[in-house]
Amino acid sequence: MRREIVALVSTAMLFTTATAWGVDRSPEPDLNQGFQSDAVELVVIRDVEGDRIGTVLMRQNGDFVQVLATSRTVVPGFHGFHVHDIGICDPDAAGGPFTTAGGHYTGGDTTHGDHAGDMPSLLVTESGRARLAFPTDRFTLAELRAGDGAAVMVHAGRDNFANIPERYSAGGVAGPDATTLATGDAGSRIGCGVID
Repeated sequence: MRREIVALVSTAMLFTTATAWGVDRSPEPDLNQGFQSDAVELVVIRDVEGDRIGTVLMRQNGDFVQVLATSRTVVPGFHGFHVHDIGICDPDAAGGPFTTAGGHYTGGDTTHGDHAGDMPSLLVTESGRARLAFPTDRFTLAELRAGDGAAVMVHAGRDNFANIPERYSAGGVAGPDATTLATGDAGSRIGCGVID
């Protein structure tokens, strides 16, 4: 049953994305054409109260993962949007909401902006809705599902991707400080969804 739902959602995603980009949508896609369930991941993003605020659909397509994120009832503006290391989204974690998801999924690179889990910022409209579609080759679904899984995170603030030129300084040292290098100063974690 889950496989059928995932296949239906995947096909709908591809159809909707093509329509949004002005692609001719005729003939209509065959909704009976399924995808292998291990090639698709549907992540439900929940806020600290447990309310659903969006979804992220990921589909492995060769070397790329196609990502389609949608959200609702999120504060308008730009929001940091990342994959984090651990597939645990505990809103009541001792270190703060969703800190159980660990830091950004780095893929071995420790500089923010180059982390494998760094994704384009989510731009939420005045209506509280957002839609973001992009491909990435920085990770595979198999990598994200390995071990203790991973999580998709929405942050309260915008992400600077550690893009702070050397002409600026922090504590008398030119360029970005350690926090910016690690997180991009995107602020608290307001939404989280498990990849497993």
